[in-house]
Amino acid sequence: MTYRLPPLASMRAFEAAARHLSFKKAAEELHVTPAAVSQQIKVLETYLGLSLFRRLTRALEITAQGEAMLPKIREGFECFAAAVDKVRVPADGVLTVAAPPSFATRWLVPRLPHFAATHPEVELRLASSGSAVDRPGEMRSLDDALPDMRTADSVLAIRFGTGNYPGFAVDRIMQPAWVPVCSPRLPSAERPLTTPDDLRRHVLIHDETVNDEERQPGWREWLASAGVTGIDAGRGPRFSNSVLAVEAALDGQGVALTLRPLVEADIAAGRLIVPFAGSVASPYAYYLVMRKAVAARAPVAAFREWLLAEARDASIAGV
Repeated sequence: MTYRLPPLASMRAFEAAARHLSFKKAAEELHVTPAAVSQQIKVLETYLGLSLFRRLTRALEITAQGEAMLPKIREGFECFAAAVDKVRVPADGVLTVAAPPSFATRWLVPRLPHFAATHPEVELRLASSGSAVDRPGEMRSLDDALPDMRTADSVLAIRFGTGNYPGFAVDRIMQPAWVPVCSPRLPSAERPLTTPDDLRRHVLIHDETVNDEERQPGWREWLASAGVTGIDAGRGPRFSNSVLAVEAALDGQGVALTLRPLVEADIAAGRLIVPFAGSVASPYAYYLVMRKAVAARAPVAAFREWLLAEARDASIAGV
């Protein structure tokens, strides 16, 4: 069968430009100049006899025709990659995992010796970045947050977010709850912590990992669920991620509202306490995300199986 296709370079340029909605970002990804990307797009538009983009003063918009063509172009490149992966020998045993800083520091890293002991053949590289947390309005797709996932041999992402990552294989690791924690040194005879109402006499520590009330509950939601009124839920210091909020709680600076799995080890060791019952469900969950083309690779499959088993065991143990 003879295939009548435009030049592959023009389709690559189109797919990258459509994903980024930017010739400049597409050029950076493809290691060419923006002018070269623009020229390749013109080649494709000439071949098709229609416009694929509207070039505005400070923006780039994809046309309806371009939008209609894009999914199949992406599917085609995925098929190319999968075909090559069947015969190409990847880097032996190398696995890169990107995870949110708080999850990596307080949940994943303490468990990695177990993975290393059971899978000594895997060379694990752990990367930590705030981009592993979904932030509304800041990310068009997972491709933009982790561009290396398109080219690296074995790359996985652990994300704290919605789980809506089209084009990727996704497993839910856990959906944690938010609980109040503090240092056991914090309560005193003058300022007890026996009921939620006692929080009016204590500093409230805010974790703004997501900083979106619809996607991350805060003290206002927790106090409402506990039936407490008359407390200013907005007072107290604010921290950009869970690691900082938990450190402030460990230091006795106040009561932090944080994700239970991130502090379970500190609770078990007596470094933190949960002063009273009550939790708020998290709209976000932790997800394991990967390209479908890499799912069958031995390091990827080994890490996926181990991680999901660890999460199940933690859930059974009440972590």
